[in-house]
Amino acid sequence: MDSISKEKRSEIMSKIHSRDTVPEMEIRKSLHRAGFRYRTCDKKYPGSPDIILPKYYSVIFINGCFWHGHNDCQLFRFPKSNQIFWIKKISRNKERDRLVLKEYNERCWRVCIVWECAIRGARRKEKIENVLRQIILWLEESKEPFLEIRG
Repeated sequence: MDSISKEKRSEIMSKIHSRDTVPEMEIRKSLHRAGFRYRTCDKKYPGSPDIILPKYYSVIFINGCFWHGHNDCQLFRFPKSNQIFWIKKISRNKERDRLVLKEYNERCWRVCIVWECAIRGARRKEKIENVLRQIILWLEESKEPFLEIRG
């Protein structure tokens, strides 16, 4: 049973956005300061990546741990109410993510996934700098097709 009224839950959920989230904006600003130029949330790319770097044939997704079902993460747990809905919802999100990764792989584009837990919590500024270093190294020096940054 939900401890919050249906109206309050609706109000809370309406404030959640799929783009221009705080973690996304922090990574974008850091990349821009480092001299990278990019596109954002372009629907002509599979999965509408949060950051698109055409020069590097690379895309970056900043995934919320809850919405994308980040396994073994303290920020992810299934809600206790309406469990069937949430299991289906998060399973569909994970399957869609898997298909999008496959499509980029087939197109020979590189994909970076930054999990919300990697840049959230104590020492946030330090965590963002660490994530930025990993992304820059991956973009400029690595040939790896996939980078996953976890907390």
